[in-house]
Amino acid sequence: MTKSVLALLLCLPPMALAGPHAIVIHGGAGTILRDHMSAEVEAEYRRTLTKAVTAGHQVLAGGGNSSDAVIQAVLILEDSPLFNAGRGAVFTNAGQVELDASIMRGDDLNAGAVTGVKRVRSPILLAEQVMLNSPHVMLMGSGAESFAAAQKLEMVDNDYFHTKRRRDQLQQAIAREQNVSIPVPNDAYEVRKFSTVGAVALDANGTIAAATSTGGMTNKRYGRIGDSPIIGAGTYADNSACGISATGHGEYFIRAAVAYDICARVKYQGIDLAAASEAVINGTLQAMGGSGGVIGIDPAGEVVYSFNTPGMYRASIDTSGQLDVRIFRER
Repeated sequence: MTKSVLALLLCLPPMALAGPHAIVIHGGAGTILRDHMSAEVEAEYRRTLTKAVTAGHQVLAGGGNSSDAVIQAVLILEDSPLFNAGRGAVFTNAGQVELDASIMRGDDLNAGAVTGVKRVRSPILLAEQVMLNSPHVMLMGSGAESFAAAQKLEMVDNDYFHTKRRRDQLQQAIAREQNVSIPVPNDAYEVRKFSTVGAVALDANGTIAAATSTGGMTNKRYGRIGDSPIIGAGTYADNSACGISATGHGEYFIRAAVAYDICARVKYQGIDLAAASEAVINGTLQAMGGSGGVIGIDPAGEVVYSFNTPGMYRASIDTSGQLDVRIFRER
C-alpha cells in the first residue's frame, strides 16, 4: 500500500471503513397456506414483519451492534398476538403460557437462554441479561424469574400473554386427542403445532448475532422444552461461519443440532450458507421426519431462508438496503 493511499484511508471517517450490515427475521414455519388466509390477515402479518425487520435494521444503520438489532426485532414480534412468542404464545395442556428464548453473539460465542418462564414480559430481554450479567448460559423457571426481577425486568401476570385465538387452538388440540370434533373458529387461518420467532443480524463491525423466542408447542405437557432456548439447536452464531435462528418441530432440531450443524458445514466443509441450510433442512431433518426451517446470515451479509414446510413468515433487509417480506412458499 502506497503512503498516499494509506493517508487517504486514515483520513476517512470511521463508518466509511465499516463493513456491510443486514438482518433477517422469521415468525414461524408450518402449514401456512394462501387459501386459508384472508387478505386482511395477510396484510397484518406483512405489516408486523416489516415493522420488526425495519426496527432491527435501523439499529444497524445507525452504527449499532447486531445483538441490539436482533433484540429490537424480536421485541416487536414478542409484543404481537400474531406470533407464537410473548403475547401471542400458545397454551400448555394446563392452560398456562411457558416461554423460552435465547441469544448468541458470533464474536466471542457468548450466549444466554431461558426456558419455562411464565411472568417475564420479554423473554428475549431476559436471555440477553443471562448472556451479559450471569456466569451461566441457561436459566429455567422460577429461578430465571428471580434473576429477571433482580435485573429489574418487567414482570406480568401470566394472563397478560393469553389470547382467545390460542385458547381456541388448545381446545382444538385436546379435542383431537379425544377424537372429538368441535367447530373451527373463524380466525383459524393457520394450522400448525410448532412455531417461534427469531432474528439474525450482521453489523458493520462484522459481528453476527442470532436470537429466538417462543411459546413452544400447543398442548405441551410435563415441562417440555423445545429447541428455541438450546444453543446449537435453535440458535447459533459464529462470525467465522454464520448465524442461524430456527423454527419447527423442536425435538428434531435438538436431535440434529440443526443450527450448529449448518454453521459447521459452512466452516469446515467450505460450502456456502444456502447449500448448508438446504442440506440440513431438506436433507438431514426431513429424512428424520422433522419439519420446519431456518433463517441465516453469513459473514458477507448474504441472507438465507430455508424450510421444508408450505410456508414461513419471513422478512429481511439485505446489504443493499432491499426489503423482502414473504409468507408462502414461492413457486
